[in-house]
Order: sequence, then structure tokens, then C-alpha cells
Amino acid sequence: MAGHEECGAYLYDPAARKVGEYRGQAGPYAMLRPLGGGREWQADPERVRPATPEERLSAGVRAANARATASYELSRPPVPVPHCVVCGALDRSRTAARAEFDWSAETDANVLLRRHLRTDHPE
Repeated sequence: MAGHEECGAYLYDPAARKVGEYRGQAGPYAMLRPLGGGREWQADPERVRPATPEERLSAGVRAANARATASYELSRPPVPVPHCVVCGALDRSRTAARAEFDWSAETDANVLLRRHLRTDHPE
């Protein structure tokens, strides 16, 4: 890293092969955060360099696409796994809430079903 970068500068980390926003130093490492947010990672300050405009644009588009995909997935109700007792119970709870026009309870059932699918039925 040539010179001291300011927080917020966009740097390319060749080891991770991605662009990150410089957040500061942590011991001997440069701390970078993915564009669009996310978990920071440690990079070798001797190897990172300022990102080119093309790399910045590509990383920004990737972050925008990830946000769009996430919001699209949340707009669709989760699909229960056949023959799973927990999935079936949550689906019945959601169906009952929908029949009673209880949108809060329906949302709660969707959240619980998504959490269950993520932990017990990972793709």
C-alpha cells in the first residue's frame, strides 16, 4: 500500500481477488470491507493497491445485484421441505395466519421457516 490510505478508499486485494473499502489498520493488516457492506477481512498492506475504475465499477455492480437478489428472495414465501415435521408445522401456522388475515403472524411464520430452512436444510 503506497502511503497511508484514508478510510473509505477503494483498494484491490490480489490475495482475495476483490475490491474492498479501506477501514484502517489492525496490527500488521489492512482491514477491508466489501463494497455494499459485509464482513471485513485482513489484507497484506504490502500487496493491496488502489482499485482501478473498472474494478470499482464491477464490485459495485456485484454488490447491487446481491442486494436485488436478497430483496427478491424475501418477497417470495419460503417453500417447506416435504416430509419435514417442523416445515409442515410452520407452513400450517402460516396458512392459518393468512386465513385470519393476521399478516404479522404470517410474517413471523415466514421468518421462522426461512431460519429453519437455512439451518436444517442448507442447499
